Amino acid sequence: MRRLKLALLTGAYLCLALIVSLLLWRMGSTPGVGLSAFIGALALCFTFHGLISDAVESVQTRRELDSVREAHAILLEQIEKIDARLSQVVETVTDEAERRSVELTSEVHQLEDIVQRLGDRLENQLSHQVAAARFEVRGRSPQSTVLLETVQDALAGNRVDLYLQPVVSLPQRRVVFYESFSRLRDDSGRVLMPAEYLAVAEPEGLVAAIDNLLLFRCVQIVRRLAKQDRKIGIFCNISLASLADESFFPQFLEFLQANKDLAGALIFELGQDAFERRDTVAARHMARLAGLGFRFSLDKITNLDLDFQDLARADVKFLKIGAQMLLEELEEQEGKLVLRSLPDLNAADFAGLTRRYGIEVIAEKVEAERQVVDVLELDISYGQGHLFGEPRAIRDAVLAEAEPPADFMRGSSRRRVAH
Repeated sequence: MRRLKLALLTGAYLCLALIVSLLLWRMGSTPGVGLSAFIGALALCFTFHGLISDAVESVQTRRELDSVREAHAILLEQIEKIDARLSQVVETVTDEAERRSVELTSEVHQLEDIVQRLGDRLENQLSHQVAAARFEVRGRSPQSTVLLETVQDALAGNRVDLYLQPVVSLPQRRVVFYESFSRLRDDSGRVLMPAEYLAVAEPEGLVAAIDNLLLFRCVQIVRRLAKQDRKIGIFCNISLASLADESFFPQFLEFLQANKDLAGALIFELGQDAFERRDTVAARHMARLAGLGFRFSLDKITNLDLDFQDLARADVKFLKIGAQMLLEELEEQEGKLVLRSLPDLNAADFAGLTRRYGIEVIAEKVEAERQVVDVLELDISYGQGHLFGEPRAIRDAVLAEAEPPADFMRGSSRRRVAH
């Protein structure tokens, strides 16, 4: 485009110079004068063109410089805005980090204070038990005395293991919950089952100490799972004695208030018989736990003729029923399959009935694939048993992170020295 413009201008200048030379020739000038005029006119045109071009380029250059200056000013303004925004973000992050640090420090101090009081409470309790044991040892069988000493030594030595068994959704068999169990070990490493040690632990009031340790470790395991973005709940067994203990429960409740963000992940479990035998104190304490958002589960079900309204009022959200018991309850009446305890209800409608009260049924102690098929026909959504996974001990590195502070077992250590 520029070349075309230059060619047109050159042609125009030639024509103009030619016209000037022709005019001079017509006016009587000699050919030499006409040629000189032609050359002069042509030179004048090109000179004039150069001046105009320089002026135009100068104007364009100034415009471009103005544009660059304007862009530079805009860029500086944006840089200043970004710098101000970054400074604000840094200040916000710093303030948030300081605030979180203060909150975490406060929470740690609070937990340490709670654990300290729990340790003092345990120390008091165990001291009284040791004193009482000295007077009662004559009336106890040698086997019970040895077993009691083993239980007390296991608590003093912190030989309380946490076992977890998966609870799966059906039919997908995806792990959605774990049930926690406590197991004691004697000094030789032999594992004591609950049926063995509870017989001597309950009369001596040691179940609260076991519940304390189990709860503490369940809280730590839930937090560990939360860090891995695993939203899995844990059933944590609690005894009726702990719920009804007026001196123990306030510290228990205070610890849970400090960890109420875990309410959706911790489910407290007790047996059907214990639930039905609860007194007003235990019922009130259950209501206080429910007020914090914690839920309940019933296991050891022996009778399916349940008061579902009472269960719903007590915030019971799960029923664990043995798979074999469910199948033994089935019988055919007038051409329909019913449960012996609820003859007016179709067996397949039992799980739907509990759901209307916000309660899910979990078929536990599932041992065979055939049981899974029968359970699915009863519209039950969850299963637990050795078929899906046996209880496994959580030890070593995991439990090292979930060890209670030294003060938590300080009373137990002193009690062992007293022996």
